[in-house]
Amino acid sequence: MYSYDTIVDALNGLNERGYTLNFNLKQDHLACEEHDLFWHPEQFEIMEVYRFEGMTDPDEQAAVYAIQSVDGKKGVFVSAYGIYSDPISDELLKKMQMHHN
Repeated sequence: MYSYDTIVDALNGLNERGYTLNFNLKQDHLACEEHDLFWHPEQFEIMEVYRFEGMTDPDEQAAVYAIQSVDGKKGVFVSAYGIYSDPISDELLKKMQMHHN
C-alpha cells in the first residue's frame, strides 16, 4: 500500500494509478453522476483506504477510499468521519464500515 501525507497527495496518486472517477455517497449506492455511474455494494470492492487527521482542526478528519467495480472501473470516494449520520442502506454501511475502523 502507498503512503500519502495529505488528501490532495492521495487523490493525485490514486488518479495516476487509474482511480479517475469521483463518487458521492447516496442512500444505497455510490454515484458518479458526471459519468452516469451508480455502484451498489455488490458491484464494487474497496481496494485501499487512507485516513487523514487534521493537525489543528478535528473537522479536517477524512478518509479516501480507492474503489474498483466488478468490471474494472476505478474511482475514489472521500468521506468525512461523520458520513454515517446520513441515511444509507445497511449493506452500504456495512461495506464502508468494514474498512473504516
